[in-house]
Amino acid sequence: MSLSSHAALTHFDAEGQAHMVDVGAKSETRRVAVATGRILMEAATFAMIQAGSAKKGDVLGIARIAAIQASKRCSELLPLCHPIPLTRVAVEFDSDATTCAIRCTVTAETVGRTGVEMEALTAVSVGLLTIYDMCKAVDRGMRMEGIQLMEKLGGKSGHWVAQA
Repeated sequence: MSLSSHAALTHFDAEGQAHMVDVGAKSETRRVAVATGRILMEAATFAMIQAGSAKKGDVLGIARIAAIQASKRCSELLPLCHPIPLTRVAVEFDSDATTCAIRCTVTAETVGRTGVEMEALTAVSVGLLTIYDMCKAVDRGMRMEGIQLMEKLGGKSGHWVAQA
């Protein structure tokens, strides 16, 4: 995708200056975003997480709480992101023993004037970072990948689903 000017980017004004988008005239609608990403690790690290034997505690339980907390603080991290009242944040972890990977999927919801894509993406990122932080003493080579928006619903642009 190529952009010929700043006009296509909503966080820039006509002079190219960054600004917070005015959403005051938008109507409040139900908005949902689903984001995902995964972390790959050594087999021993994967087994430790699955067994619940990490020295720092329940890795996935703590990563779930961290992801939820991150979604609520998104506007504090991203300077042009609106603070929004989240109505629901669900965090799921799926383990794949074949690839020694854990996938984090976050669904964020609100009823408001702007979407929750950034909240879902931030939650996935922090959830995976928390896994890394809790296990780095035994596996510094863990790798996060594929963090992306999978689906968004609501607002003027309607329903969008990532292509496979």
